[in-house]
Amino acid sequence: MDFEKRNDVRASHAAAGTTEDTWRIGNAEMASRFFLGTGLFPNPFVQNEAIAVSGAEVLTFAIRRVDLESAEDDSILQHLEPGKFRFLPNTSGSRTAEEAVRIARLARASGLSDWIKVEISADERTLLPDPIETLRATEILVKEGFTVLPYISDDPVICRKLEEAGAAAIMPGGAPIGTGLGILNPYNIGLIVEEANVPVIVDAGLGTASDAALAMELGAAAILMNTPVAKAQDPVGMALAMKLAIEGGRLAYLSGRMGKKRYASASSGFDALKVK
Repeated sequence: MDFEKRNDVRASHAAAGTTEDTWRIGNAEMASRFFLGTGLFPNPFVQNEAIAVSGAEVLTFAIRRVDLESAEDDSILQHLEPGKFRFLPNTSGSRTAEEAVRIARLARASGLSDWIKVEISADERTLLPDPIETLRATEILVKEGFTVLPYISDDPVICRKLEEAGAAAIMPGGAPIGTGLGILNPYNIGLIVEEANVPVIVDAGLGTASDAALAMELGAAAILMNTPVAKAQDPVGMALAMKLAIEGGRLAYLSGRMGKKRYASASSGFDALKVK
């Protein structure tokens, strides 16, 4: 987004007397830019409190943790208010495109969602996504009418290929899943955002609020996370911290940061001072 467009966004909000900054994936309009996972929380009550303070509208979970024979009674879903959230099932655990496609079809047939996060790991130690199988699965599922959000490494080339295949959003990882290492390659994330014509959602590897703020300052449309919130000493407090960091990073991106310089320049204007 160039500077003029950023100013237009801020001006429209000011004219309306609101800070709302909506965005879209496909036909879905959303206000929150925080996608939250539902795994790893110490109990459902903490999970629901964290979801509430996060303001998240989209919740994600692994299909392997849901009983698709009775999805409405599943322990993960039964604690959530019906109809309040959009579900983003993911294909975590898949090793091939065929496995991911089968899981996506089961999720849609069970009535969960026609949105799907394609997640195909090539290596059990790093859980890095397999770009070839992810692209294959995306191509198949897009043709079948799914809204496909593929999780992928921070490679601008494969991200472009996934967009060309019809992905509704691109979800590059900041670092390997669950590591909390933060954004290891800000340059690549920035390139992906610059080239993309669909939303870029930074997914995986973030650890704390400053990581989320940086992703948004780089121009990401949203953040998807689970472990940094669920495994925090205070998951509810961390969910709120992440929400505020996402909002702050987004506003900083829209406002346009100052340029970086090698040498100092005084804000008080030393040139105007004269010694008598």
